[in-house]
Amino acid sequence: MSNDTQIVTRIAPSPTGMMHIGTARTGLFNWLFARRHGGKFVLRIEDTDRERSTPEATQAILDGMAWLGLDYDGEPISQSARSDRHREVAETMLANGTAYKCFSTQEEIAAFRDAAREKGESTLFLSPWRDVPEADHPDAPYVIRLKAPRNEHALVLTDAVQGEVIWGEPLDDMILLRSDGTPTYMHAVVVDDHDMGITHVIRGDDHLANAFRQAQLYRALGWSQPVWAHIPLIHGEDGKKLSKRHGATGVMEFAEMGIPAAAMRNYLARLGWSHGDDELFTDEQARDWFDLGGIGKSPARLDMKKLANVTGWHIARTDDDELVQQITDFLALTDQPALSQVQKDGLKTAMYCLKDRAKNLPDILDKARFVLENRPLDLDEKAVNSLDPVSRGILNELTAQLQNASWTRDTLEGVLNAAADSHGLKFGKLAGPLRAALSGRTVSPSVFDMMLVLGREETLARLTDAASLGD
Repeated sequence: MSNDTQIVTRIAPSPTGMMHIGTARTGLFNWLFARRHGGKFVLRIEDTDRERSTPEATQAILDGMAWLGLDYDGEPISQSARSDRHREVAETMLANGTAYKCFSTQEEIAAFRDAAREKGESTLFLSPWRDVPEADHPDAPYVIRLKAPRNEHALVLTDAVQGEVIWGEPLDDMILLRSDGTPTYMHAVVVDDHDMGITHVIRGDDHLANAFRQAQLYRALGWSQPVWAHIPLIHGEDGKKLSKRHGATGVMEFAEMGIPAAAMRNYLARLGWSHGDDELFTDEQARDWFDLGGIGKSPARLDMKKLANVTGWHIARTDDDELVQQITDFLALTDQPALSQVQKDGLKTAMYCLKDRAKNLPDILDKARFVLENRPLDLDEKAVNSLDPVSRGILNELTAQLQNASWTRDTLEGVLNAAADSHGLKFGKLAGPLRAALSGRTVSPSVFDMMLVLGREETLARLTDAASLGD
């Protein structure tokens, strides 16, 4: 590949269910690599399995790509729509002798393998039709097989991640077209990647064995092979292959947990790839840094605690308006009631005291209850218990003292600390009832932040409500 060749990568998921986090990570790696080098990133829906592929699953892929922010070039390409091209290539190979018609039935193939097992021989099917002339062909259904080299005992593949990989077992003559004329996955992938100018095939190492077969097809067609880069799979925290028993495995499940897309991109990038010791970085840094040499050979492990830390870092650095929009989108995604404009305005005003320690978007909403709810507040049990007669009496006194106080943090701190001193209390003893009065809970942002966000009128009204609870 010359230095002036435009890099083209792809993500090619099968629409048979949700968009798996492993597929999302593969898409991210391809996207980062293409964007870093000013290349193209394309989306191909590998829907040749017509029985398992569904429109809903295709939409799930599109939704996952959109949420994750992986913009692709051009329109999504349907593999099934290219079946005529796949057949054309197979027929061309048939004509030039690099493929052949095989009339062996499934029963004959099964009988061959049973007999081989009994003899302790290889069950690799060697078709008896490989060299039979056309004139001797029966009028019967057939598949088209690749006429693979028979003298290759050890295949070698150079991989940008795995290095030099050797396949020591012989490969059979793989089927290119089934008897009904439909292409196999192996054949369609090679034709599509070639036609679309894919320069780098970056995918999970569960496809490594496929690459040896596909390399044979590239050679038979006289086409240049792409750069192969097979990345290790994602494992659960127990070191086993990631599955539903580990919890969330679909990318949209993480969206529904309130993980911002930027945080998910950062976290997924670090699952199997590294840039020195950098754990936390922006999209711009990831694009500037990403290369295939940074991908490790060992499986990455999904770590929810690390994801929470990455998420917290991103939330703390996100613009307040953007966070309000992310929360709006999160509520819509999870079918929760939308915020009114007044609530959005209050959320933005309070964001400075909500986002610093938040680990996800629900954390922000939880801490924001004091500004999102209207009077009279629905106090939880602990809040009610903290508002004993003595505490309510102090709140009543505070209401009068705050009527004409300057509404600044310094003044408010002075008034509240003086009130605690006058009753022989440490401020912490007063903070509990104040939190209960202002938020309806005993855990909340600081009382000073809540008072500043709520303003004088709303603060005094809530203190009055709490002071009169026992009346």
